[in-house]
Amino acid sequence: MISINSKLPHTGTTIFTVMSKLAEEHKAINLSQGFPDYDCNPKLLNFVNDAMQKGFNQYAPMPGLPVLRELIAEKVSNLYGASYHPDTEVTITAGGTQAIFTALSSCINSGDEVIIFEPAYDCYAPAIKLLGGLCKPYELAPPNYEIDWEMVKKLFTANTKMIILNSPQNPTGCTLSEKDIKALIKLTKNTDILILSDEVYEHIIFDDNKHRSIALYPELRERSFIVASFGKLLHATGWKMGYCLAPEQLMKEFRKVHQFNVFSVNTPMQLGIANYLKDPETYTSLPGFFQQKRDFFRSLLMETNFKLLPCNGSYFQCVSYAHLNKEKDTDMAIRLVKEYGVASIPVSAFYIRSTDHQVLRFCFAKKQETLEKAVERLMKL
Repeated sequence: MISINSKLPHTGTTIFTVMSKLAEEHKAINLSQGFPDYDCNPKLLNFVNDAMQKGFNQYAPMPGLPVLRELIAEKVSNLYGASYHPDTEVTITAGGTQAIFTALSSCINSGDEVIIFEPAYDCYAPAIKLLGGLCKPYELAPPNYEIDWEMVKKLFTANTKMIILNSPQNPTGCTLSEKDIKALIKLTKNTDILILSDEVYEHIIFDDNKHRSIALYPELRERSFIVASFGKLLHATGWKMGYCLAPEQLMKEFRKVHQFNVFSVNTPMQLGIANYLKDPETYTSLPGFFQQKRDFFRSLLMETNFKLLPCNGSYFQCVSYAHLNKEKDTDMAIRLVKEYGVASIPVSAFYIRSTDHQVLRFCFAKKQETLEKAVERLMKL
């Protein structure tokens, strides 16, 4: 028997895989994993198919097709007034998670400390550990998951290398406020601390609020990797397409890793996406599209015994059941699948210490009839 010294000895299969598998086994409605159950726009499929038929099926340039990088730079400039050079500051990636891992790999060394805000997307901490870094979580609590920046400041040491942000946030649906941004600017001023801003839900923000991208703030932009996802934007999570923005100095290091990680990503999809996104309505219409789903889902959930937590963005709705019982959220999630036929994600999975506030996360990027059937079952709880 070969002995292997695991780099992640305490890491198992992700909760998303576990809950989706459980949902499949019990033929439950899957509101756990964050993917739509409806198709993307046929126009997009036609653009990709056309690119394939015209022979765009070989390697793309390592940073991505110039036409797509130029379109992204133009989009970011129009939305946030930020200038990113398409040749040196925009890179197309194989999804948001690859971009996050690559950004971390490009700058985190053994002993470096990275501050994350929990509940946090589950790829952050393992990647930091793999690189020899130390993950320093700041735990947020329901219902509003607000950040006390004075407490965050106490996490700073001489070894603090990076802060990871996620807004709109998965799993809570919370967003950074202007107050948060001002505090962040103050904390990082005159330091070498980097920022990794996970903005994959940038276009899914509600109630006429504007997305506060780090790209909006020059003081933060100069020290930041910004990660975005085409999967969320195009309703095509299975394509695993995204991109990273960063100042030239940071992007140079990012590309050193990227070229030996995936080198380049799907050529015909890049071209198809570039042609599709020439119409700005493809992304400017998303807030209204998803707000309709959020409002519909919340109105249904109000007829259940769950307590709804705020949802300012993303396509996730969190609910509390602490007033109903003291069951562990992992047990509650499993019971919902087995006894009621609805799959969710226990939010303790997003904490390194498995902190349990008795909160579950549901994905509402689903057809109306899917949401109706799910809540009909949840009303029996």
